[in-house]
Amino acid sequence: MKPTSLGILLATISLGLNIGIHQSLARESMHNSTRETFRENFQTSFNGSLEAEAQAEALYQQGNFPQTIELLENLANQYAAQKDALNQGRIFRNLSLVYLDNGQFNQAENSINQSLEIICQNINCEAAVSPAKVGRNAHREFIQILAQALEVKGKIEYNSGNAEDAQETWKKTVNLYDSLGDIQNSIRTKVSQVQALRSLGLYRTALENLMAMEQVLAEQPDNLIKAQALQSLGEGLRVVRKLPESTKILEQSLAIAQKKANPDIISGVLISLGNNAEFLQDDDAALKFYQQASQSSDNPSAIVESDLHQMRVLLRQENQNLSVIKFLKDHIKNNLEILPYSQQKNYARINLALQLINLKNHHIVNQEEIFITLPEIAQLLADSVKESRQLGDRRGEAYALGYLGNLYEQNEQWEDAITATREALLIAQAINADDIAYQWQWQTGRILKAQGDREKAIVSYQASVKTLQSLRGDLVAMSSDAQFSFQETVEPVYREMVSLLLPANQEAKQSDLIMAREAIEALQLAELDDFFQDACLDTKSVQIDQVDPTAAVFYPIILRDRLEVIVTIPGQPLRRHSTPIAQEEVEDTLLEMRNALTAPWRRRSVRSFLPFSEQVYDWLIRPFEADLAAHKVETLVFVLDGALRSSPIAALYDGEKYLAEKYNIGLTPGLQLLPPSPMAQQEIQALTAGLTEARQGFPALPGVGIEFDRIQQKINTKKLLNESFTEPSFRTLFQELQFPIVHFGTHGEFSSNAEDTFILTWDDRINANELDNLLRLEERQGAAVELLILSACQTAVGDKRAALGLAGVAVRAGARSTMASLWYVSDEATAELMSQFYQELVTTNPTVGRRQTKAEALSYAQRAMIQNPEFSHPYYWAAFVLVGNWL
Repeated sequence: MKPTSLGILLATISLGLNIGIHQSLARESMHNSTRETFRENFQTSFNGSLEAEAQAEALYQQGNFPQTIELLENLANQYAAQKDALNQGRIFRNLSLVYLDNGQFNQAENSINQSLEIICQNINCEAAVSPAKVGRNAHREFIQILAQALEVKGKIEYNSGNAEDAQETWKKTVNLYDSLGDIQNSIRTKVSQVQALRSLGLYRTALENLMAMEQVLAEQPDNLIKAQALQSLGEGLRVVRKLPESTKILEQSLAIAQKKANPDIISGVLISLGNNAEFLQDDDAALKFYQQASQSSDNPSAIVESDLHQMRVLLRQENQNLSVIKFLKDHIKNNLEILPYSQQKNYARINLALQLINLKNHHIVNQEEIFITLPEIAQLLADSVKESRQLGDRRGEAYALGYLGNLYEQNEQWEDAITATREALLIAQAINADDIAYQWQWQTGRILKAQGDREKAIVSYQASVKTLQSLRGDLVAMSSDAQFSFQETVEPVYREMVSLLLPANQEAKQSDLIMAREAIEALQLAELDDFFQDACLDTKSVQIDQVDPTAAVFYPIILRDRLEVIVTIPGQPLRRHSTPIAQEEVEDTLLEMRNALTAPWRRRSVRSFLPFSEQVYDWLIRPFEADLAAHKVETLVFVLDGALRSSPIAALYDGEKYLAEKYNIGLTPGLQLLPPSPMAQQEIQALTAGLTEARQGFPALPGVGIEFDRIQQKINTKKLLNESFTEPSFRTLFQELQFPIVHFGTHGEFSSNAEDTFILTWDDRINANELDNLLRLEERQGAAVELLILSACQTAVGDKRAALGLAGVAVRAGARSTMASLWYVSDEATAELMSQFYQELVTTNPTVGRRQTKAEALSYAQRAMIQNPEFSHPYYWAAFVLVGNWL
């Protein structure tokens, strides 16, 4: 269809609407849970105006917020006139929920404050929330409303970015619900607490709370309340990425629901199990759960939800089954016709339209095989715009208009696209819906770029990035939903912005180079937030001139059609070099280079490795050789991107020498994350912990004993080996004594998932989040670990983003620097390199009258290995990298 004909059609079917991408509809599940709470409260009215409240509930379930608000305000006035404080307090609490659901945070806060003021005029609220007294309070009905009001107050605080206040408020709420014996609401609030604790970086406490919930529920009789509470617990465990435990709990919930023959709970739990399977990338299992959910219920709403999940999974598969997708599309549309007029129906329609847009954009087949048309998708979205306005649902309107803009964009109708997108953006900004706004700012930038307006496009991309940065905690919450994909919904914003700032075959202004460098650092931070599933990393702007006047910082970024490198040299303008090359070719070359280096020893040869190594050197280093020499640069610091993180930078080859022979080398996720400072000139001591024996399916590491003995010859150490190396024993010793260096000689693996990034102890594993808690600074009175060493680790095979785990550990482990291996190196080579490293670390550099920096110590150790015929192959020494503070 030609662009003009689609434009005429859309204008026609929009029914006079003033119509001038991605998966954030996942966030609406948070609003659905709010509606569940609201419905329960309506069922608990205290001799009030039941008919009017039932009408308000029905309007709310439809998503008709303006009429709901009007009716509730009238009810509040009516109860005030009757001096019915109990019901007046409850109505203000319900009114606050409606405002919150509609994005009106100020009104929500005012209403909940009115509710609490009324309640606290009738009972002693301070005494009521005390665990010791609440059970003896005679005002049970007021206590129940107080608990419900505090729960909403916590939601408002959390959504306003005050996770610490929300956590404290929900703690009081749990005390109240527990005193009332209200297990289901207590569990739901505890799950909310878990999200707040994770936002604050208190991963261990969050996990302990979830485990405590499991114990409480195990003692309860099997009933539908327990089934729903178990489902909430299962969802909470998924939030902290405890997927096996989550699945086990959800299976218990499902068994109870099936025993009690409740189809709605059965369907909901099956969908939750499907979400878990999606997280584990088991599409077959996910589809099976979603199909069972659809078949187990005769509720059109549950059927639509499960069918939409199925369609999403099928669309993600390479070999798409079009006949099944067509059946699901028709099945969803038929069930939507049955559903009553409501917000839930409207969001389902928008979700269907979005999935059909994705199918239309990404599925390349003969036209006769395509069973969807642009007019059909446009009709769905136009209907959603109309219904959103009738419901007063501004979020729904912002979504529907924005996706209409996306449809115009795909059809290259730029003026219509920009008009619809800007209107959607204005609505999103008016209701403070930043999770929607960033998408339409991004879309505006894409459209302006397509129109050739580069300067305005950059402004839109900058706005989108700024909004994303303000959304850090919210993005983490969204990422617990199976529909969210960081690689699809966040990462492209940064990469496209850099591409726009650094135009191919053109010189870039210094101001654009600075913005591009900042965007690369911001992307590093966003990736680490996504890795750890929280937004607790602190940032601070640092200038390399103030840190190390002899260091240059390299910022390579792999774009779709080229490799860009920005270099910062102290006191100099930024340098840039661009290599026109496809992303796939860059990644293939990096993979071939690493494979040649790490191949089994019979097939491992320097000759096969060097051509790839020299090619990467030509891309990254050679264009800047003259500048580095002219400014006497001694240390190269790399902020690596994508597949480069897993690459042995020290072994890049210039045709005569390896990079490690010419420069000291350090890696960092960004200067803003790790402000470097020199290693304190104190006595160097190390706590060493490791395994020599085979444990938990991992082979023995006999060389670790030799490694630790050699280290002990260089510096004072305290050793935990084999059965003495457990998490509790390490924690005790670590907190009692002040060790600048912590050295783990044990199996470990870096992954793109924090749960799968771990080191092995005698009887357990410590994952990345747990290591963060283990090495917390506050438990050592602020004494920072100068250097964390992981000498027997490797990056996960087949995981393109595995080295992100190394960066994550380096940032969060509480150490100024982390030294680790990208692949497992032989015991003998590791012991030799570590011995050399510690020798250099305690050596005074006569030129400057101080000890060697950590980067110098590693580089000198690697040079010594190169001179040793037994270990000269880069396989033995290039695996070791220093991340963080290189001084």
